[in-house]
Amino acid sequence: MKQINRDILKLAIPSILANITVPIVGMVDIAVAGHLDTSAATMIGGIAIGTMLFDLLYWNFGFLRVGTGGLAAQAFGRGDRKEAAKILSRALGIALACAFLLIIIQWIFVNLAFLVVDCTPQVQELASRYFFIRIWAAPATLSLMAFKGWFIGMQDSVSPMVTDLVVNGMNVLMSIVLALGLTVGPLHFDGIGFAGIAAGTVIAQYSGLAAAVMLLLVKYRRSTLSAMSADDLKTVFKGDDTRRFFSMNTDLFVRSLCFIAIYIGFTVISARYGDLLLAVSSIMMKILMIFSYFTDGFAYAGEAMTGRYIGAGDKDMTVSTVKWTFVWSMSIAVIFMGIYHWAGVPLLRMMTSDAAVVEMAEAYLPWLLLMPVFGCAAFTWDGIYIGATATRDMRNSMLWAVAAFAVVWAAGIMVLQWAGTDGDRYGIMAVHVLMGAYFAHLLARTVHLSVRYRSVVLNGFLVSL
Repeated sequence: MKQINRDILKLAIPSILANITVPIVGMVDIAVAGHLDTSAATMIGGIAIGTMLFDLLYWNFGFLRVGTGGLAAQAFGRGDRKEAAKILSRALGIALACAFLLIIIQWIFVNLAFLVVDCTPQVQELASRYFFIRIWAAPATLSLMAFKGWFIGMQDSVSPMVTDLVVNGMNVLMSIVLALGLTVGPLHFDGIGFAGIAAGTVIAQYSGLAAAVMLLLVKYRRSTLSAMSADDLKTVFKGDDTRRFFSMNTDLFVRSLCFIAIYIGFTVISARYGDLLLAVSSIMMKILMIFSYFTDGFAYAGEAMTGRYIGAGDKDMTVSTVKWTFVWSMSIAVIFMGIYHWAGVPLLRMMTSDAAVVEMAEAYLPWLLLMPVFGCAAFTWDGIYIGATATRDMRNSMLWAVAAFAVVWAAGIMVLQWAGTDGDRYGIMAVHVLMGAYFAHLLARTVHLSVRYRSVVLNGFLVSL
């Protein structure tokens, strides 16, 4: 057991170190927007809606990371380096094709999105400006999804860590400099305001892509890339493996649509209640997701090792991987319950200096304590199922999750209306209902994946637990 724990930590710690910088980027973007010389709530709302538009786009392409990671891990377990190289080539080709399509349809997408997204004209104008700048990072962003999944599948969490650190470090630096300006001795740059936040993200994404390519060439040129010839490149999109890749992607695409329905729905619904509650709900979601960036490190480790041992046909190590991955991730959950309890208000004040936003958000702090309880198993199971390439059940779990979210939201609103809640009080309570609906979706995912574990992940091993 000592060896498996060392392997888990070897994979998890670099991912956690990289993931720590992800919420920092989101916090910095919101903090920069919140400190510009205009309404903080409107600026934060512009960032929230602009980011939501990209979530709406990019979650559709989650298969570039998820599918690539699981297939690469199983190829690694079989020792099939040629197939591993073909998996990366296939994923990168699809990523670039999709990215150029997104650039072509950008105006159509934004116009359609704001037919259903309800927000103030000021927030809509800012969100559109943000989108039309950041969309030019699409080739880098989608390619990085493929690189990250492939690196993890190859049992390499250091390379995606380095790439993420480059992306997130550059994002923080460039967003601050371009938005707020910089003075160094006699040199002075005033900054370009709100647009600088999006421009900083574009520069960061291409910096990360350059880092990923360099790491690929340095670490895998001889050991893996050399196993694939020019003739093999011609067959990257042919054969049974390609059909399997696209079959998996159909399930993963549906799963992504379910994520969009929930996470975008969360933002769209909160936007109905004004810029202040939109800012509050956006900040709360950023703080809630801090936990996921820690437990995701162990989910990535579970993904890589589960796929590896399934590929190698090792049933005992597969079972041990699942067991110890949960032990580690649940330990993180306990720690975060303490962090959220003691540091809730300081985290809010880090996000914005707007006293009205902070005061309103304090009413929602008790929800933070539920995130580790409800989120731990859901995120960890995702990693296990990705490694097993059990995409059908991942899809089904999200279908149940959407149903749970919708039922709790609808029931909660009916109760508010029945109770005669009105005015500002209605909006405040509606966001509480929205938080409850979010946690209901996590619980639905956990229940479904837990019930299906023996018959799906361990089915090929005929293990009786």
